[in-house]
Amino acid sequence: MSRGAFFWGVMSLVLLSSAGCSIMPMSGPEDHVIKSEITRSGPEYGLVKLTPTVVDILKEYGPGAIAGSFPDNRPPPSIKFGIGDVVAVSIFEAAAGGLFIPAEAGVRPGNFVALPNQNVDSAGFITVPYAGAIKAAGRTPSEIQSDIVKAIGNRAIEPQVVVSLITQNTSLISVLGEVNAPTRLTANAAGERIMDVISRAGGIKGQGWETWVTLERNGKRATVPFGALVYSPANNVWVHPGDTIYVYREPQIFLAFGASGSQGQFPFDMWKISLTQAMAKAGGLLDAQAEPSGVYVYRREPRELAERLGVDCSKYVGPTVPIVYNADFRDPAAYFLASKFDMRDKDVVFAANAATVDTAKFLQFVRVVIATANDTEVATQNAQLIRIYSRQ
Repeated sequence: MSRGAFFWGVMSLVLLSSAGCSIMPMSGPEDHVIKSEITRSGPEYGLVKLTPTVVDILKEYGPGAIAGSFPDNRPPPSIKFGIGDVVAVSIFEAAAGGLFIPAEAGVRPGNFVALPNQNVDSAGFITVPYAGAIKAAGRTPSEIQSDIVKAIGNRAIEPQVVVSLITQNTSLISVLGEVNAPTRLTANAAGERIMDVISRAGGIKGQGWETWVTLERNGKRATVPFGALVYSPANNVWVHPGDTIYVYREPQIFLAFGASGSQGQFPFDMWKISLTQAMAKAGGLLDAQAEPSGVYVYRREPRELAERLGVDCSKYVGPTVPIVYNADFRDPAAYFLASKFDMRDKDVVFAANAATVDTAKFLQFVRVVIATANDTEVATQNAQLIRIYSRQ
């Protein structure tokens, strides 16, 4: 091949590379490919440019505004007796000489008797003299008192009854996981919230920003970061008897790829961080490589949020939609927007290469090819010179 043909071949490859058909290795998709929303094998996605309106909408769904994640915020019901609870029954009569005559009846006004403590039996009943078996399991003290009064009302003198819980073996709350004293706690008749119950279990073991709390009730579960209980009091809901609270540690992380100072997995190390903080953790943008208008955050968003962001959701199936957020750091105002953009756990940050990077890499490749060709020609010339000198 002549030098001219070789040169024009190389130039053709350069033009092909600059036209967007890159043949050089790269760390991720090119900036113009992401912005065209072209996907080859993965799911389609919606591209959303970071604007003040977008940031304001995201604030309603961000980690600082997840109130209502625990949907059932009703006060706890009255504590009801269960099988195995120990119950005390006291019966009062308006005058002496009634149905119940205690040993000291002659030395005190009125008349009352305290029955021996008893367990709610396996069938859910307690036994009261002259009243028989009274249903106790699943009922409140006032309901049981009313039934006893009705049963003995025709025989006792204006009876009144007090039923009290001596030992609570049911209506318990389980607190498990990363707390200092995992245990089953008796429900407080005055009512308690999640933070109160966690405190009774000794508090959390780890840092709050890496701790999550799961509430299980009636077969349903809801999970929020521990910080949501602190910063969004609406999530600190009432605890009901029978609830299970599971506390676990899972550090929030984000992943950084592309033309950032460092690539890899990075922990939040705090309750929440912004996009600017995430970029700083990843070493910022490489001056000689990054395209400042091509910083992207990949995540899945609820369909409702995606629709509010202007994404056409008709082509997506399921409750979540793949969204790629784009921040243009050529605009100085983008740094203010990015400082208000809250990162989410498992977000992916990608910094695209500048268009000139591929060209520069290709030209370096061309230099290596040309140098290799020149080395061959020089070696041939040297061999010829050696033969000439050897004949002399």
